[in-house]
Amino acid sequence: MPSTPVTLCFLLREPEAGSTEVLLGLKLTGFGAGKIVGIGGHVEAGESDAQAVVREVREETGLMVRQEDLADAGNVEFIFPARPEWNMYCRLFTTRRWEGEPAESTEIAPEWFAVDALPLQRMWQDAEHWLPPALAGESIDVVVVLHADNETVATVDRLPVGSRPRRRPTGN
Repeated sequence: MPSTPVTLCFLLREPEAGSTEVLLGLKLTGFGAGKIVGIGGHVEAGESDAQAVVREVREETGLMVRQEDLADAGNVEFIFPARPEWNMYCRLFTTRRWEGEPAESTEIAPEWFAVDALPLQRMWQDAEHWLPPALAGESIDVVVVLHADNETVATVDRLPVGSRPRRRPTGN
């Protein structure tokens, strides 16, 4: 079964005193409800990954991000052997430029977190394996396979960036 194309954008800021912060959000509805997640979602037909993440950031937080301000942070493929219809191929972006202040939507309650103190215990278990290097500026290519409980991590394979063609099962 092909993986669904999705995107995530990690907005980063430098407060006056302290470490770098990232905007994450409490998922209020749908897949992952109750977990702290990145801002993003599904790529719609005819959208590029960058167009999708700009739209998703606006819909979920009210913030305006421009495509030219996005930095490619790599890819994470999520494999759910017990629920293959949940498989996702996720394109990651970071940005340090946007307009507006984050506001809660029906889907996400945004919140700033210190990059060196991520709320990993409140996130999907796989986040600890790929989120810190992605936020540190590395370009990553990771395949995460979940156990049958669809929560805990069975394996994480970190591939050399560029070692496989960029998979886009649908869209462009």
